[in-house]
Amino acid sequence: MQRHSTTSPLLTLPGAVAAEGQDEGVAAHYGDLFREQRALADGTGFVDLSHRGVVTVTGDDRLSWLHLLLTQHVTELPVGRATEALILSAHGHVEHALYLVDDGATVWAHVEPGTREALVGYLESMKFFYRVEVADRTDDFAVVHLPAGSIAAPPEGVVVRETPYGRDLFLPRDGLTAYAEQHGPPAGILAYEALRVEAHRPRLGFETDHRTIPHEVGWIGGAVHLDKGCYRGQETVARVQNLGKPPRRLVFLHLDGSDVHLPGHGAPVRLAADGAEGRQLGFITTSARHHELGPIALALVKRNVPVDAPLLAGDTAAAQEVVVEP
Repeated sequence: MQRHSTTSPLLTLPGAVAAEGQDEGVAAHYGDLFREQRALADGTGFVDLSHRGVVTVTGDDRLSWLHLLLTQHVTELPVGRATEALILSAHGHVEHALYLVDDGATVWAHVEPGTREALVGYLESMKFFYRVEVADRTDDFAVVHLPAGSIAAPPEGVVVRETPYGRDLFLPRDGLTAYAEQHGPPAGILAYEALRVEAHRPRLGFETDHRTIPHEVGWIGGAVHLDKGCYRGQETVARVQNLGKPPRRLVFLHLDGSDVHLPGHGAPVRLAADGAEGRQLGFITTSARHHELGPIALALVKRNVPVDAPLLAGDTAAAQEVVVEP
C-alpha cells in the first residue's frame, strides 16, 4: 500500500512512541496507554489521525454521482451529517471504506492510510460527463479525532464530521502543532483502537481481507443502505441479505489476561476443545489492551462456529460475544 510520506510533527511531543505497520506516521502512545484511554472515554484530549488520507469531491453533481458508486444513500445527504460508505468489487467484496461529510459545497472523506491513491484513481475513472472534481487533499489537511463528550470547540472554519463516537476534524495540516499545544494532552492510536474494538467497529484492512463482504463484519445498515439504486457489487449484497448467510462473522473476544503477549493480526482462532493443533476456524483481526476490560480482540470466524464455544486465539484462551448473528 502507498503510505503518506509525512511523519506527524506530534511525534516530537514528550513521551511519543511511534506506531508501526498500517498506522505508521503517528504516535502509538505518549507514555501511558491506559491514562490515554481513560481520557478519551471521559471525553477529553484528542487523537492524531493525520496519517489517514483525505479526499474531496466538489461540483454540482457530487452527491448524485457518489450515490451511483457507493453503498450508501447520499443523494439527499444533509449538510453536516456524517455517514459511512463502501466501494465494492463487482463480486461484492469490500475495496474501500469512506467516512464522509458534506459541507454544502464539498464532500469530505477520510480513508485508510495507503488507500487514497487507488481510491482517487477509481473515482477519476468514473467521472464521465458528471460535473465533479476529485482531489487528494492529504498534503493540505490532517484528520484529528475528538472523543464523544468532548467540549473542545473546533477551530473556526474547520470542517467537522460529528458521529456517536466523537468528532473528526479536517484540520489544515500546517495547524496541527498549534492545535496540539492548545488542546492537549493527546492520546495515541492504541488508545483509539482499544475503544474501537470495544465498540465492535470494523476497520478496512484489519477486519477485512480480499474476500470480505459487508455482512460479515456488521456494515449492513451502517455503511450499506439496503434501499437504494444500483451500484457495483449490489447483486451480492442483495442475494446474501435475502437468500443466504455470509460465510464468516465478526466476533468480540475477551482474552485470558494472564498471557503477556496479545495475539497479533492473523493469529489463528480454533475451538478450545480441539487444542492448539485443532482446525483453524478464523483469525484475529485486531487485539488491544483495554483500561477496564483487559485484553480484548475482534476476530473473523466461520459462521457455523457455536456462539457459546470457548475459543483459542493463538495460544490464548478466549470467550466470545456475538457481533454478527450466525
